[in-house]
Amino acid sequence: MNMPTYPTVRLTPKGDARAIRHGYPWVYANELVTDRRTKGLTPGALAVLEDANRVPLGLVTVNPASKIICRMLDRDTEAVIDTAWFAARLTHALAHRARIYDQPFYRLVHAEADGLPGVVIDRFGDVAVIQPNAAWADTLIEPLTEALVQVTGVTTVVMNAAGRARSLEGLDDRMGVLRGEAPVAAIPVPMNGATYMADVMGGQKTGLFFDQRPNHAFAASLARGGRVLDMFAHVGGFGLAALAGGAASVLAVDGSEPALTLAGQGAEAMDVADRFITRKGDAFAVLEALAEEGEMFDLVVCDPPAFAPNKASLEAGLRAYERIARLAAPLVAEGGYLMLCSCSHAADLARFRNASARGIGRAGRRSQVIHTGFAGPDHPLLPHLAESGYLKAVTFRL
Repeated sequence: MNMPTYPTVRLTPKGDARAIRHGYPWVYANELVTDRRTKGLTPGALAVLEDANRVPLGLVTVNPASKIICRMLDRDTEAVIDTAWFAARLTHALAHRARIYDQPFYRLVHAEADGLPGVVIDRFGDVAVIQPNAAWADTLIEPLTEALVQVTGVTTVVMNAAGRARSLEGLDDRMGVLRGEAPVAAIPVPMNGATYMADVMGGQKTGLFFDQRPNHAFAASLARGGRVLDMFAHVGGFGLAALAGGAASVLAVDGSEPALTLAGQGAEAMDVADRFITRKGDAFAVLEALAEEGEMFDLVVCDPPAFAPNKASLEAGLRAYERIARLAAPLVAEGGYLMLCSCSHAADLARFRNASARGIGRAGRRSQVIHTGFAGPDHPLLPHLAESGYLKAVTFRL
């Protein structure tokens, strides 16, 4: 077998070769010698990364159009990135999920943490949705898809390639069916005793957020017999779990009518529609309106989109998290619970918790932190990459 011949790229003397050797998966553009040859590489090209002394560090994918110019793929500089290579990574990822979950509904691949940088794959039974958020995954989508079918046995593979991560890579949005037939209806997803309806063709991201699964379960344990407010409900994540856990009633609020429709379909599938009410509107405005209406709840959950998606937006994002807490706290009954969530990796746990506590204090309430939750185990964290630990869910008792 002929071994592949890859071009080489080299770290500058200031490039952190030690971090790469210890497992850090990225090289930034200012750490790489970007001569004419390197700049001329096609986005997604494969290359051997060397340190400043020309000692090989591993096989990387290169994208001269991205600030993250290199992503580590394999320590073996002669690795062949083909269907068999993808199958080995996917088999390793699947073994972990199959051990944890008794049904095939989970995040199968969580990007760098599963050895496939920039690649997200969510599984919905016989359907898998790939988000190729890096140029190399676009280039090698066919062997990735073939390996995915081989390893998992899924019959439909959807590509949902859209969002901020792709724009940072200089990639266009793309959507399509790579294998099988496009699902014609939302897919029922069982989780925590609830049923969620995932629109894998037209919903947000891959159609459902699996990362909150353990936090849904904890919220449900607080909801028995109580009134629940699920803000930024999407397809009913916290609200439907609360009903499965015995909540007396749930009010689900979101700005998306299609998402609330799917949430309602989930409630119907669970036969709890009589205890599930939806309300469309801007979250801040609805929180203010509920206070004016004198509404009170035993559990309030706020799971907003990322208010601080990067360092530049951190301070504004923290102010938004504080405002959410200030507006939500008055709606919590004495002795009730307020769960506040953040999916902003730029806002670390301490800053997010402090902003939330300030908001609760500004609302004139006293609080205890009783629980801190993170993403589920199908969203592993790469210890060298803080960005992979983005999700925080802090529960206060007021």
